[in-house]
Amino acid sequence: MSNTPKPTEIKLHKASHMLEISFDTGETFMLPTEYLRVYSPSAEVQGHGPGQEVLQIGKQDVNIDRIEQVGNYAIQLFFDDNHDTGIYSWQTLYDLGKNQEQYWQDYLDRLKAAGHERPEPKHLQQAQ
Repeated sequence: MSNTPKPTEIKLHKASHMLEISFDTGETFMLPTEYLRVYSPSAEVQGHGPGQEVLQIGKQDVNIDRIEQVGNYAIQLFFDDNHDTGIYSWQTLYDLGKNQEQYWQDYLDRLKAAGHERPEPKHLQQAQ
């Protein structure tokens, strides 16, 4: 675990619904709060084993109310839809950043396959 990249800075941008995370590798990721919510490492989202994942629907307007550090290895995100059981380890956050494009496309594909449309988030509609 000692070679796991560690965050050097974590900034919540509430207006744009983004979590900015800089790592000691020199990489910085801008992670949408919706993306973090639908890929929450909680049992509620991931299930209790392979194939038990629960597709998260209608999370395009979710935001983060607060962030708490968990030891020296993770943060807990408190979402405004009352979801707060996911502990995001440094490894999980780094993985979500590195694979964001692939994971996001996978989520959109799973939504479509389940027959769901993803409306434009309200904070993006207002910006236009």
